[in-house]
Amino acid sequence: MTDKIFERDPSDPQRKELNPILKLALELGPLLIFFFANARGEMLAERIPALGALGGPLFIATALFMAATAIALAVSWALTRTLPIMPLVSGVVVLVFGALTLYLHNDTFIKMKPTIVNTLFGAVLLGGLFFGKSLLGYVFDSAFKLDAEGWRKLTLRWGLFFLFLALVNEVVWRSFSTDAWVAFKVWGIMPITILFTMSQMPLIMRHSQDERTTR
Repeated sequence: MTDKIFERDPSDPQRKELNPILKLALELGPLLIFFFANARGEMLAERIPALGALGGPLFIATALFMAATAIALAVSWALTRTLPIMPLVSGVVVLVFGALTLYLHNDTFIKMKPTIVNTLFGAVLLGGLFFGKSLLGYVFDSAFKLDAEGWRKLTLRWGLFFLFLALVNEVVWRSFSTDAWVAFKVWGIMPITILFTMSQMPLIMRHSQDERTTR
């Protein structure tokens, strides 16, 4: 059997790509559902008693976050017959820590999830560089075509950025209220990530293979 379960190497001609808008929706959708459910947890509990039995808004949000994450991975599999590596890792952590949150009724586990995921991503990217692999190509190859040096530099920066996000999450959830942490998780991390991504454009332009081939 030659079919691969995980997404193929960026250079593999058989690699299937999702529509960028759909891909963004699958990645951000579960997070937006988490935010909405936490903000409207009491309303959801009144309308759906089964959700109310889970506990407060954060526990309802956690359960819906888990369900939305599983659905997003299932849709990705249905469309490409492969599983995206980084969303899969994040999804596994969501399901494990979400289950612990609901079973033990302790919100610490779901709050630590971004710390674990970002630390894991950062360690994987930096560890890949140590072994001579620029793993970020699996994430951005559909958007950018860079030379080897460009991928190495971009992978290093993203690896360090993921570790920064892990540190920020630890500071926020330990220092502020749950509602403040949820709001920052959705409306703080996203703008920070967008700004960081935009700041990498000069590097991307310098090492773009497409740009060089047009000269």
